[in-house]
Amino acid sequence: QVQLVESGGGLVQPGESLRLSCAASGSIFSIDAMGWYRQAPGKERELVARISSGSSTNYADSVKGRFTISRDNAKNTVYVEMNSLKPEDTAVYYCHAKGVVTARGFSAEAWGQGTQVTVSL
Repeated sequence: QVQLVESGGGLVQPGESLRLSCAASGSIFSIDAMGWYRQAPGKERELVARISSGSSTNYADSVKGRFTISRDNAKNTVYVEMNSLKPEDTAVYYCHAKGVVTARGFSAEAWGQGTQVTVSL
């Protein structure tokens, strides 16, 4: 069973920064893509940023130039550095892993439980 555990959320003021981390566990051999999604109250879950096993990245237009995603394949961990945060970035942020090969087989995808990010004065 693949488990994703997020950390790093919290309450910050507009213009400040946060770094989210997500560690995957479960006898993992490889992970194809890892990423971050977010869901604000009353809205659908949306992609924030994604990074492939080869470190190709893509970002939502709303976060381009402010957020940076990275991963450490040796640690099966993905990060997102969030700068110049805005109130509209307030949401629950979910870690996502796609194409996970483990000692027990293959998992198409896995989700973390989410971490709250609140940007407010």
